[in-house]
Amino acid sequence: MQTKICGISDEAGLRATREAGADFCGFVFFPPSPRAVTPARAAAISAAVPGGPRRVGLFVDPTDALLAEVLAALPLDMIQLHGEETPARCAEIRQAFGRPVMKALGIAQASDLDALADYAPVVDWFLLDAKAPPGAPLPGGNAAPFDWTLTAGRTMSRPWLLAGGLTPANVAQAIAASGAPGVDVSSGVEASRGVKDPARIAAFVAAAQAA
Repeated sequence: MQTKICGISDEAGLRATREAGADFCGFVFFPPSPRAVTPARAAAISAAVPGGPRRVGLFVDPTDALLAEVLAALPLDMIQLHGEETPARCAEIRQAFGRPVMKALGIAQASDLDALADYAPVVDWFLLDAKAPPGAPLPGGNAAPFDWTLTAGRTMSRPWLLAGGLTPANVAQAIAASGAPGVDVSSGVEASRGVKDPARIAAFVAAAQAA
């Protein structure tokens, strides 16, 4: 069971993520998010807590200049694309920057999963998140789940993580209902908006791994 703690914004959050045994940690490079960090801040946090989870950078329709700036400061292990990036743009980023790409897709109904076929040849991972409600300022991190049974029994051509409204209390149920091989959490392990709670991180990873 793969686990990802997204929206790391301080050393304590990353330290808790490492100690819990999570596989990935996510840094958000999207200024409207309350979890956003600058490239320099992300690099400082990462350097202060070496080892542990693979570093993932979350971007929303990034320019090549932004990607280059972040990678110069912090050698990410993976690029997560959470905007309206087309399959062609995903392929372009993957080739230009030499990093695995995780594409986030918003899911509200079964037909939303049809897009997986278009992206599968050009990305390495999928993140299936609840589709943002109309007018939402953020494409993800809205603490809302989608119908987990939509993915049950479905064969995926790439590794994938389930996201959207997950918490330490419901992650085991989500895994059982969805068949997900991995889970991603952000707001569900926060003490306040944008600030991670080490105890909740530990509880979330433990519950996911036990499931």
